[in-house]
Amino acid sequence: MQDNLPKNKKIILFDGVCNLCNGAVQFIIKNDKKDVFRFVALQSELGIEISNYIGVDQKKIDSIILYNPGVAYYYKSSAVLEIAKNLGGFYNLMFVFKIFPESFRNYIYDCIAKNRYKWYGKKESCMIPTPELKAKFL
Repeated sequence: MQDNLPKNKKIILFDGVCNLCNGAVQFIIKNDKKDVFRFVALQSELGIEISNYIGVDQKKIDSIILYNPGVAYYYKSSAVLEIAKNLGGFYNLMFVFKIFPESFRNYIYDCIAKNRYKWYGKKESCMIPTPELKAKFL
């Protein structure tokens, strides 16, 4: 599976039907000036394959996952902070939230994740990227 993934790219797995998650993906794409990230919907074949490979049970994940192939993976609040760090610039300041224990950060994350469909809505199917963004999605 590692051979199919792009070299030197970090992969963000996201809930493809969640409006909040899709908004976050659009935000990351817009601010990914160094072209660090590629995106995969958790519901896709590749998303399921990657989740299984890194040992994350898809039934328990209502989270964004940042996967750096061959190196590490992060989920929930740790993924958000790592993504912000990789965006650089002003977003590096978010890394200050690392001072809080992961359990506390994930509690806040889980509260948002649990209510994301109620607050932001849900799509009927995964987002289809525009032709110019297609290269960002695996």
